[in-house]
Amino acid sequence: MSPAFDPGRLAGRIAGGEPLALARGISHVENESDGFEALLERLDGRTGRARRIGITGPPGAGKSTITAALTRHYLNQSLKVGIVAVDPTSPFTGGALLGDRIRMGELSTEPGVFIRSMASRGSLGGLATATREAADLMDAAGYDRVILETLGVGQAELDIAVSADTTAVVLVPESGDGVQAMKAGLMEVADLFVINKSDRPGADRLEKEIAIIMSIRFANRSPGDADGDADDVWRMPIMQTVASEAQGIEEFAAHLDRHFDWLRSTGKLETHRQTARLRRAHDALLRRSRRDAQRIWRRASPETLDSGASPYAIARRLYEEFRETLP
Repeated sequence: MSPAFDPGRLAGRIAGGEPLALARGISHVENESDGFEALLERLDGRTGRARRIGITGPPGAGKSTITAALTRHYLNQSLKVGIVAVDPTSPFTGGALLGDRIRMGELSTEPGVFIRSMASRGSLGGLATATREAADLMDAAGYDRVILETLGVGQAELDIAVSADTTAVVLVPESGDGVQAMKAGLMEVADLFVINKSDRPGADRLEKEIAIIMSIRFANRSPGDADGDADDVWRMPIMQTVASEAQGIEEFAAHLDRHFDWLRSTGKLETHRQTARLRRAHDALLRRSRRDAQRIWRRASPETLDSGASPYAIARRLYEEFRETLP
């Protein structure tokens, strides 16, 4: 457990836009320092201003390159950008392995950019609770856009679909990529598709494959899915980029704007964000339960642990002892 800190003082500094305070706040959240939830609660009223953009896709699709190019676009519009880059967790240290701050290079020195690499910590989809809370802190610190770049390793990316206002799935033209995307469940979370490295052969073919898949899915929608209103249905764009050359990035940003405007005009933005808040409350409850379980285990007597009973009987006995301590 990390040492306690003054949540009120740190919250004021984060709200004032101090990058060092923001970095310390995220570290306290990651380490679950005493008082970290008080910090998040103090800043909760300042969240909801930033647009949250999720970028995911298979490894090697160029997600970090797209993130960097999109960030450059926003900087040219005088917007502040926070980036949460979720990397695989080291099995030895529990920390992030890849280090997107290194991959994004000179962006880290820009005054309007804050980049934080965070470990997935085994979370399904690679987006741990602390990652979402780091985005909250960036939001409270006054960043206009918060980009969540996730692993995209083939697991269900449901976390990012809940956490981001708009989720972009990045693919590459190589053979079989479209099928892999379907298997990975990425098609289920996409609000738009980006075929990056489209100067390679096969980009047009992949675009057609995705269009066919999406048209079949749209045709199979039940009448209730659209609430009887065609304007209530978002038809996902499919676009091509060469992010290393910044080609297609302006169009990408325009589609992100269009989707956000659609969310707001249909009332889905408020519903989506409320769902995200409830998800964070649920995760915070599970985290408290986990910490309680750790305390129960540390307090367990040697007689209980060495009783020769089954693991399930030991767990049940410890849980019953814990329940007896509740008011």
